[in-house]
Amino acid sequence: MKIFKFSAIRPVSGFEKSIASLPYDVMDTEEARHMADGNRDSFLHVVRSEIDLPDGTDPHSSQVYEAAGRALRKLTDDGRMFREDTPSLYIYRQTMNGRAQTAVVACCRIDDYANGTILRHEKTRKDKEDDRTNHILATNANTGQVFLTYRDQGGIDALVREECRAAPLYDFTADDGVGHTVWKAADPDAIAAAFESVPKAYIADGHHRSAASYRAGMEKRRLAGADFDPDAEYNRFMACLFPASQLKILPYNRCVRDLNGMDAGGFLEAVRGTGAFTVSETDEAASDKPCSCVVIIAGRKWKLEWNVPDGADPVSVLDVSYLQENLLAPVLGIGDPRTDPRIFFVGGIRGTGELVKVTSEGQAAAAFSMYPVSISQMMDIADSGGIMPPKSTWFEPKLRSGLLVHTL
Repeated sequence: MKIFKFSAIRPVSGFEKSIASLPYDVMDTEEARHMADGNRDSFLHVVRSEIDLPDGTDPHSSQVYEAAGRALRKLTDDGRMFREDTPSLYIYRQTMNGRAQTAVVACCRIDDYANGTILRHEKTRKDKEDDRTNHILATNANTGQVFLTYRDQGGIDALVREECRAAPLYDFTADDGVGHTVWKAADPDAIAAAFESVPKAYIADGHHRSAASYRAGMEKRRLAGADFDPDAEYNRFMACLFPASQLKILPYNRCVRDLNGMDAGGFLEAVRGTGAFTVSETDEAASDKPCSCVVIIAGRKWKLEWNVPDGADPVSVLDVSYLQENLLAPVLGIGDPRTDPRIFFVGGIRGTGELVKVTSEGQAAAAFSMYPVSISQMMDIADSGGIMPPKSTWFEPKLRSGLLVHTL
């Protein structure tokens, strides 16, 4: 890994809490509009700029991207954000429910995304890539960080601990109870040198932001032609790099809208008939171990358990893969969970109470409470060149946008 300092645009002290926002992709337009209501500082005016345009505006229209650029400029023009005079690295700590995770915020090379030094484990969709590419080009900035992880390095940990002894730039608790602390590195060159011993990094969250950063950089290279500068900022994108041991993945639960023409009894008999599961009624809504899940139907719960075949590849042993191949597809007829409207997904941050709620209110005929994927599984799959099923990982807490911005 090679990481780079950058001259961040960041909030003027005192504005950090009002500016910082959740990332663009965890809410829809109406939710973003509600969150930003009465707060002219909110970075949602940049990352979800359609909230400042008339109802019904296409969120992928040129007017939206132009509004994002204006909103970012306004934050600096009005003196609520400013650009650092000199490039640096930053340390960003998040604290949630007593658990902390601490990242180095730096720029990474788009070429490392292309050559496999930065590994991915998910497919991307062209429409979402297009959206983020247009947003980067219109704002001339990475307005949100890519969430990267790497296998722990004691030397980096020691340098980060030392940096955290200093007074932070920002230290606040957001309305959702998550704490956010940011330091400017006193010895960024030592940290950058230490990362040269990291062989590769893994995209935990932000596959579309990574792909879009690559595309935006290549577009700027194309426009520059033979005179493109290999050291220009458009060759880099902003990322938070977390040691893997500090991260926690929450389950990504599956909900189906109907039982493929069966009632609950018929469905359970069909599941037993596959020979792939043992089925037992339970009082618990959460899965407590790998190779199991809990299915919730009309207030009742059943635990499904299975054994993974010997010699199975890293993708097929995932609980979400096994459920898809042995139940969702053959029993419920859900062939492609990326496109089938009969399935939807609920992130683990909402808890199992949300699964009980959607089934009791009729939004879903059944909900599958999953056991979370491990960080090591995710990295092993990326190392093997594999692709995880859609909606396999849910990371919390979410990185806040607006605390640090990298311009191209």
